[in-house]
Parts: sequence; C-alpha cells; structure tokens
Amino acid sequence: MRKAAAVAALLLVLPLGAAARKVAGVELPDSVTVEGKELRLNGAGIRKKLWIEVYVGALYLATPSSDANAILAADEPRRVRMVFRRDVDQKSIMGAFRDGFEANSGAEAAALVPQLDRIAPAIGDVKKGGEITVTYLPGTGAVVTGPKGTATVEGKAFADALFRNWLGRKPADDDLKRRMLGK
Repeated sequence: MRKAAAVAALLLVLPLGAAARKVAGVELPDSVTVEGKELRLNGAGIRKKLWIEVYVGALYLATPSSDANAILAADEPRRVRMVFRRDVDQKSIMGAFRDGFEANSGAEAAALVPQLDRIAPAIGDVKKGGEITVTYLPGTGAVVTGPKGTATVEGKAFADALFRNWLGRKPADDDLKRRMLGK
C-alpha cells in the first residue's frame, strides 16, 4: 500500500508535459518552439522503402489536424523532423524530393523542381542518427536544415510542395502520412 501511495505522490510532482513520444528509439518532444511559436507534435512514424527503415518522421503543427489539405492550406508555421535510421546519400534524398514534387505538385512541379538545387548544399549526405528538418515560416518560406547547414527558399508554394512529399495525394509512404496525421 505504501508503494502505491509513493508512486501516486511521485506522479503528482512530475511535470505533465515532460513526456516525449518514442518512435523506433527516437525521442520526439511533444512540442518545439519555432520563432517564438509553439508547434505541437501532430504525429510520427517510420519512412520505409520496401522493408528498409529509412527515417523516423515527425510532423509538428501550430494547429493540430488530421486533414492534410487543411494543413497545407493553412498559412501557419509547421515542421517535419526526420531522424535517419541508416546512411542516405544526398543524391537519394534529393531524388526522393524531386519524385515527390513530380507526383504531387502537378503543373507547378516544373517551376518548383529547379529550386530544389538551393536546398541540396544544406542536406549533403546524412549518416545514421543524422537529422533534417523542413520548416515552413509564413513570410519567409521553407527553411531546410541538414548536416551541412541551412537553406531558405522563399514562398509558400515551394514549402507546400516539400510538405506534399509527406501529405500529398501520392506521398512517399502512405503509412507515414497516416501516422503524421495522427490516424
């Protein structure tokens, strides 16, 4: 009985928001702060190519939602964090982004794909445990941070094309999309 009371007392003094979600051994905080704005973890999962785990992907939003179209339409900060489960070279990452643009951005893709060259230097090759974040900031555009630095591409259209890689009609991984949407 005393042990139960001690455990209950301990639970009362622990901060409620301290717990983070763990996906495939990767700690994902419940929230991140981007330019003074709190973004909440909307959902997270594992990006797989065939049966190979490529990265843990987490979607952070200012306004949580399970509606991909509403997320893309909103002019609010958002972020995808990718923590890689294996080494992936820059060419493969950029190829996946390019494929996503072409699969999900329709006629816009032709104008947007060349802008991918602006983020490539920040990405470089990613080693196991390495991270890439893609953040949309209203009034700024897409901010991509990788092992080699940070690159910014102005405008919402490019940012939306990047986020459609995960949330579009033809995402790279349907299960990851579903999990990022909290389903």
